[in-house]
Amino acid sequence: MAKLVIIDDEAAILELMSKLCRAAGHTVFGHTTGIDGMAAIRQQQPDLVIVDLRIGDVNGLDLVSMCREQFPNTAVIMVTGHGSVETAVEAMRLGAYDYLTKPFDLGDLIKTVNQALARNNPGAAAAIPITASASVRSGSASKLIGHSDAIQRIFEIVRRVADNDSPVLLEGEFGVGKHMVARALHEASRRSAATYKELQCSSLPEETLEAELFGHMGTSNTGIFSRANGGTVHLAEVHVMPTRIQAQLNTFLDEAQARRSAWNTNGADFRLVVSTTISLEEAAKKGTFREDLYYKLSVVPLKIPPLRDRREDIKPLTDHFLKELAERTDSRAKGIDSYALEFLEKYPWPGNISELRNAVERACAFAEGDRIRPADLPTKVSQQIEVPTPQAAGGTTQLPIGSTLDDFIRGQERLFINDTLKYNNGSREKTASMLGISIATLYRKMGLNQERKTTA
Repeated sequence: MAKLVIIDDEAAILELMSKLCRAAGHTVFGHTTGIDGMAAIRQQQPDLVIVDLRIGDVNGLDLVSMCREQFPNTAVIMVTGHGSVETAVEAMRLGAYDYLTKPFDLGDLIKTVNQALARNNPGAAAAIPITASASVRSGSASKLIGHSDAIQRIFEIVRRVADNDSPVLLEGEFGVGKHMVARALHEASRRSAATYKELQCSSLPEETLEAELFGHMGTSNTGIFSRANGGTVHLAEVHVMPTRIQAQLNTFLDEAQARRSAWNTNGADFRLVVSTTISLEEAAKKGTFREDLYYKLSVVPLKIPPLRDRREDIKPLTDHFLKELAERTDSRAKGIDSYALEFLEKYPWPGNISELRNAVERACAFAEGDRIRPADLPTKVSQQIEVPTPQAAGGTTQLPIGSTLDDFIRGQERLFINDTLKYNNGSREKTASMLGISIATLYRKMGLNQERKTTA
C-alpha cells in the first residue's frame, strides 16, 4: 500500500478525500495548512501528494516545484476550481501528474490516485484493483434523471452505444445536462473503471489548450488523452476550438485510429465525447469548424432537449436536488408544496437544469419550515405566473404571486402615484396635495432626491 499526504484548507473536503484513500488501503497524512503539509512531505517522503491549488499560507505551485526538486519519486495531483484550470495546467508543466477540478467525482479521485502511483511505482497500486464497485459517487454527475419520452430515448441510446467506442457528439443549450450524459456514457461502458476526463475548451487560452490536449513541450504523455488512457475524454464547447487546434485534433484522431487498426498498444486508448451549444453541422457549412473533423466527431450525434420541452422532468429533478442538498448539509430533505411546484413547472427555464438547481438551492436557504413555499422561490420564477382574475378583460392577468404583501402594496402604490402625476401633468406639488401627503413623502416613495422643483 502507498503512503499519501493530502493538503487542503477545507476541512470537510480533506476529511472526505482522506477517508476515501484510507478505505482504498493507503496510509494517509492529512493537513489543512501548507506549512504542515510540506513538513509532512519532508518527514514521510510519500509516494503521492494531493494538494489544493489555493491554500492560505502556501502556493500549490510552489509545493509542486518543491516535490519535483527534492522528491522526484513523489507523484503530485493538483486539486483546483474551474476558474483555475489554466494554473493547474501550469502545475502539470512543473511536474504534477494530473489535476482534478472541483467538484470532482470521488470515483475519479481513486482512479487518478491509482494511475499516478502505477506510473511512478508499478507495484504500488497493483494490490488495489480499479473496479466499478470501488467508485463512490457524489452529486448527480453520474445520473440521468427524468420521466419524459425525450429523456427516456436518451437513456436507450446511452445503453445501446455505451460499449461502442465511436465518438459521440452531444448538442444542446447551456445547462441541459450534456456533461451528465457524457458521464452516463462513461459509466455505462466497459471503460467505467478507468478515468473520466472533462475539458472546457472555452476556458483556456490557445497555447494552454494545445498543451492540455496534446502534451507539454513535446511530451505527449502529459496530454489529456494519455492521462485518460483506457477511459473517456469529454471535450466541452468544442465549437470554440481554434482552427489551428482543430487541425491538430483531426490529425491526432487519424493517427490514433491508425494505431488501433495496427493493434499497436503503445498509443493512448480512449473514448471521445464532445459537446457543443450550437449546431456543429451548421458551423461546418459556414466554415467556422473543420468539416472533416465534424464527420469524425459526429459518428453518434445526440441532441439534448431543453428543460422547457420536457417539463415532466422538473419534479423528479427537483426531488433529486432536494435530496442532494440534504445529504450535503447532513440534514433532513425539505419537501415542496404543490403551489411552488406548479410555479417551477410553468417557468420557461432559460438556464435549463443548472438554473433549476440554483433555484431549488436558493429556495432551501430561504425556507423557514420543512417545505418550500412560493415565497421562497426566486422572484423571476414566482412572478411569471398568469392567474385567473375577474377584473382582467381576457380572463387572466399577471400577478406577482409568491412575493410578499408589502412588496405588492409598494408596487401598486408606485403605479397610483405615477398615474396621479400624469393627471397633474407632472406637477409633484399638485400630486402630493391631491394624495394628501407631503412633498418629502412623495419624493421618498418615488425614490427621488428631495429637490423641490415644480412644473406647475
